[in-house]
Amino acid sequence: MSWPTHIVAAGGYVFDKSGNILIVKTKNRGWDCPGGQIEIGENIEEGVLREIREESGIKASVRCLVGIYSNVGQHLHYDGVTLVPTKVMLDFICDYIDGEPTTSNETSDVMWVSKNKVLKYITTPSVRLRFKNVIEFNGHVHYCSYVTEPEFKTLSSRII
Repeated sequence: MSWPTHIVAAGGYVFDKSGNILIVKTKNRGWDCPGGQIEIGENIEEGVLREIREESGIKASVRCLVGIYSNVGQHLHYDGVTLVPTKVMLDFICDYIDGEPTTSNETSDVMWVSKNKVLKYITTPSVRLRFKNVIEFNGHVHYCSYVTEPEFKTLSSRII
């Protein structure tokens, strides 16, 4: 028997009291929400809040789950050698608590942007899909499976 090789990750879409959304600029993904892999011994909500704090300097709280995504395609990591496992991502809408936007060793820029203008910054197709689902969130969680390599392709999409 072989063990599953999925990466579990979470994204945090943090909104301030004015309805602006927090975005971070990363080396490999461009503009995105803060987020990343869940670490051993960490629950998913703890993981997303840690990632938000690490990547942006912002303390937040989880409001609700907004999306579940499966990147089912395998591809090479940015190093061109390592095969990246498939990934399951859980996206959460989060509320700002405190802190000032601060870059980290993972981010080169951090800013608040109007949710009406955020898609102007997001260029990666899979990330645009996820942001669009956050912006249009009406209380129903999205599920979507896709591949990103060699090009982005949605395999399934529905409300759950």
